[in-house]
Amino acid sequence: MSHPSCPDAVEVLAPAGSPETLQAAVRAGADAVYLGGSAFSARASAKNFTNEQLRQAVEFCHGRGVQVYLTVNTLLLEEELPAALEFLRFACSLPVDALLIQDLGLFRLIRQAAPELPIHASTQMSIHTPAGTRFLYEAGMERVVLARELSLKEMREIADACPVELEAFVHGALCMSVSGQCYFSAMLGGRSGNRGMCAQTCRLPFSAPGGTGHDLSLRDLSMISRMEELRQAGVCSAKIEGRMKRPEYVAAATAACRQSADGLPPDPQLLSDLESVFSRSGFTSGYPDGKLGREMFGTRTKEDVTNATPAVLARLHGLTREEYPRVPVVFSLEIAAGKPVSLSVRDQEGHEAQAVSEGFPEPARTRPLDEERCLAQLQKTGGTPFFLQEAHCHLEPGLSIPISILNRLRREVLENLLEQRSHRKPYAFSMPSLEKQPHSAPEKPGIRAFFTSPEQVCEAARDCEILWLPLETPLPELLHLREEGFPIGLALPRAFFGGEESVRRLLTERLKAGFTRAWCGNLGAVALARELGVEIHGGFSLNFTNTPALQWAQEAGFASAELSFELPLEQCASLGGTLPRGILAYGRLPLMLCRNCPAANAPKGCQGCSRSPLLTDRKGASFPVRCTRGPGYRYSEVLNSVPLSLSDRQREIRGQDFVVFRFTVENPVETESVFQAFHRGENPLETYTRGLYYRGWECC
Repeated sequence: MSHPSCPDAVEVLAPAGSPETLQAAVRAGADAVYLGGSAFSARASAKNFTNEQLRQAVEFCHGRGVQVYLTVNTLLLEEELPAALEFLRFACSLPVDALLIQDLGLFRLIRQAAPELPIHASTQMSIHTPAGTRFLYEAGMERVVLARELSLKEMREIADACPVELEAFVHGALCMSVSGQCYFSAMLGGRSGNRGMCAQTCRLPFSAPGGTGHDLSLRDLSMISRMEELRQAGVCSAKIEGRMKRPEYVAAATAACRQSADGLPPDPQLLSDLESVFSRSGFTSGYPDGKLGREMFGTRTKEDVTNATPAVLARLHGLTREEYPRVPVVFSLEIAAGKPVSLSVRDQEGHEAQAVSEGFPEPARTRPLDEERCLAQLQKTGGTPFFLQEAHCHLEPGLSIPISILNRLRREVLENLLEQRSHRKPYAFSMPSLEKQPHSAPEKPGIRAFFTSPEQVCEAARDCEILWLPLETPLPELLHLREEGFPIGLALPRAFFGGEESVRRLLTERLKAGFTRAWCGNLGAVALARELGVEIHGGFSLNFTNTPALQWAQEAGFASAELSFELPLEQCASLGGTLPRGILAYGRLPLMLCRNCPAANAPKGCQGCSRSPLLTDRKGASFPVRCTRGPGYRYSEVLNSVPLSLSDRQREIRGQDFVVFRFTVENPVETESVFQAFHRGENPLETYTRGLYYRGWECC
């Protein structure tokens, strides 16, 4: 029995990293493609499209009944906003069918500039809960691309809770980290995944205890043969990952998904060729099945590379030789004595074209033209994206015309129809104002601190504005610390796949006990805090990098926000608006947020570690892995090998209302020393990092 929110059919959504792969995707049967321009795309290393190529791509796709979703899904710096908006003005003129975004500031601006343009929330927004999905839907998102880590059951729960369109990945690479929450590449080499420049650090050797030595590398996802299960879970669009892949890969994945979406078992040879052209030791369905652990891990071996033989590539190239007949048409043919032959065609969108012959039909000498022969010629739409749905033939008896005339008229009307379909009405665009109110911050910022457990809390923390402790901290311990004079706030989990009701229950209980402030590091947490009337303080993982993003947060009811730690200090100081904001000034930065723990790549799977296991890279650096467990939720964070410290750089921290100390693996003596060193303006550490506050990130 179908799920109530199931779409009638699942859209096959294919990647297009270049004009060549776009044509491969369309000819292999894609319903829609997603692609990026020359900037602001989360796959900056793909060839992507110049503005002229983008115009040609949109016309090519629209003529063939294929939707075009434009990716502008990176975080934006303040000075990039004018260029981004000009690019979106151009996109509206084409027009693209939807805009795929990550940046909340851009979301605010595009809602003002082009309110009719459909907006899709990128998977970079880390949406994985019903409340978070509903929050974006009510804010104006037409579609949400779900986090890749969700199970089918959890997708179904989200579909039950919200009527928004849901898009989920069906095939392709899996990041170890939740998308939008990986800072590894940025920290190690200045190449930010949130800026489209990911260096795929996770594919390098990292060793966990008992692991294989590649304990951050997951196999590729594949659910191609199970498209019906995605549909039953309420997914309307099945997304193929791979904007940096070759055309043959895109063609194979698209054609296999097309077969599955049409209710056919995918061709075994095609699936074998797809695995040959790219895989990492095979495929996994661990996340959709809710089965985590070692079976999900894999690397790209020598055999994986050499399997893409010339014979395989030749077969896959053959998938794109012909147009995919997607667009149904209705022909009307009139043949009457003394009149030119007239052929018209119309599509389901109301486009219509007509062509007439130069001469007139003649009396038949032998066999008159009949409806059967006419239909046989009208059906010959091969080489075009059209197929005959219906034909009306009005023929006077006893007449004849050369078949070549009928063929020419058919070609003419279909070419005319294709040209009409290629052009659509643009979306209205009005350039929004980028004026900003200067921010007024205190001369000396306040201090806030995040503690993993009450045992870390030191005496110096009494002077904090807010002392954040995890939501799952036992209530008696929270009450005791508050009675001791500590200003306690609740840090909601950064991820709670399938655990929304548990988080809501815990937050409700603690709200009744008088804990009214919540640190929210994802939009699902923001949504729950809004629902329950808790004071919202946005965390670093919401990735605020520009003034409009802070304005969006203020309009959404935030009391304060932490800026992204990927933002250079100079950029942090330049942001305007009145919302209180702050930066991380101490702590081991969480480089990855993982649902499948790296330490689970051991023969016995998850070890339920009582101590933080260490990942060791090829240079011998150690990265702690910290697990967070609560009732109904669990996730891991890969922490940096050394702490961030700005204790001796306080004069360079400008425009901030507060700084944040983030304690994870420190003991109470170490936390106390951090406070004391900060008050003295000294650096308490021999080994430390300044993060990206001075060197910044590479531009996309």
